Amino acid sequence: MAPLARLCSQNANKLRELRAALPGWEIELLDVSEYPPETGATYYENARGKALFGRASRPAAALMFGEDSGIEVDGLGGRPGVESARFGGGDPVGRLLAELREVEGDGRRARYVCELVALSRAGDEVRGTGTLEGRIIAEPRGIEGFGYDPIFVPAGEERSVAELGNGWKRTNSHRARAVAALAANLPWKD
Repeated sequence: MAPLARLCSQNANKLRELRAALPGWEIELLDVSEYPPETGATYYENARGKALFGRASRPAAALMFGEDSGIEVDGLGGRPGVESARFGGGDPVGRLLAELREVEGDGRRARYVCELVALSRAGDEVRGTGTLEGRIIAEPRGIEGFGYDPIFVPAGEERSVAELGNGWKRTNSHRARAVAALAANLPWKD
């Protein structure tokens, strides 16, 4: 029987990546109409808050995953960070590029960060963190992925994550690394 889990999110792209990183698991989005606002100062606080919300909403359900992720840019003092999803309203990529217009060199260094928290039915917690280092390029390239992927080039690569594609993301993204860290520490499957 496949382990059963719910991702406490409304983001189908994150669900797709989580499913790809945990083959053999049955993972669905938590079926609720609204989530509480993300008010944590860290990715961990937001991810844990989502998992706790999911656990309270569906106490009989299986494992609850809470996830928070973002991009941190050196030239912006680590922003947008935990505000990445809300940065720039409907055009976060455009805003990030606008704020970096005069920034060159090391100021364009950036990292994707993902925090994943799993809560068992009993409330036991396991977490995994994943980071992907890279840089921000001047204009979007590529069609796969989502969010900031068209302007993020991982360290050691010449192509953006959107050009490298979803197959590459399955094993190399910050989310894939967080899932691997979490899965290595899971003492239970449901």
